[in-house]
Amino acid sequence: MYKHILLDMDGVVLHDNQLIEGADEFLVRIMEKEIDFRFITNYPSQTASDLHNRLASAGIDIPVKHFFNSAMATAAFLKNQEGRKAYVIGEGALTHELYNIGFTITDIDPDLVVVGETKSYNWQMIQKAASFIKNGARFIATNPDVAGPGGSPACGALCAPIERISGKLPFYVGKPNSFMLRAALNSMNAHTENTVIIGDNMSTDILAGVQSGMETVLVLTGFSTMKDIDKYPFRPNYIFDRLKDVNLF
Repeated sequence: MYKHILLDMDGVVLHDNQLIEGADEFLVRIMEKEIDFRFITNYPSQTASDLHNRLASAGIDIPVKHFFNSAMATAAFLKNQEGRKAYVIGEGALTHELYNIGFTITDIDPDLVVVGETKSYNWQMIQKAASFIKNGARFIATNPDVAGPGGSPACGALCAPIERISGKLPFYVGKPNSFMLRAALNSMNAHTENTVIIGDNMSTDILAGVQSGMETVLVLTGFSTMKDIDKYPFRPNYIFDRLKDVNLF
């Protein structure tokens, strides 16, 4: 029934960069059946090659083409938007994706302010970004997460002071925005009706799948628990204890 899979990484395949027991068995199984898939992660600070290396260090060697993150989704979104000058708050992975679609990275009269994630975030970045947005630059952000692994500040946290000063909210491209899922589907020439998304977070993975019209699988090795499900007005189509147990393929 399912020809394609969208697969979250953290909490599903990895936990603190360690392989979740049995995840490798699942990946071997779907590759043997030639089911195409994409790892989809909201974190924009690593390139597809970086993500490949991260998984390889945990003992799984998956071709680079199978990785898709919110920086790539943001580039896919901006490719069809007006403007080619951006003031960027983010790491090399994000600027790399923007360069690939013909963007100029600048702090002189940018068309857009694009926020991802960076450890070098500072007062001057906040001031510049808010000023540009007040003067008409459009506000785009890779993902709404406020905290990453280990509680590190993520994109949503970096956007907060810019929002307060500028008085404008960003357009978040990453999950739960269904645009990210559709961009990942486009990279496989896939369609929602024969794709399933597997994730650990009701607020991002499962919500994005519901909004995209695809079937959803929640695994209980990460963020959301069985007790959390009743907090939401929607439900995943399937629930499994771990990725290894998913038997839909």
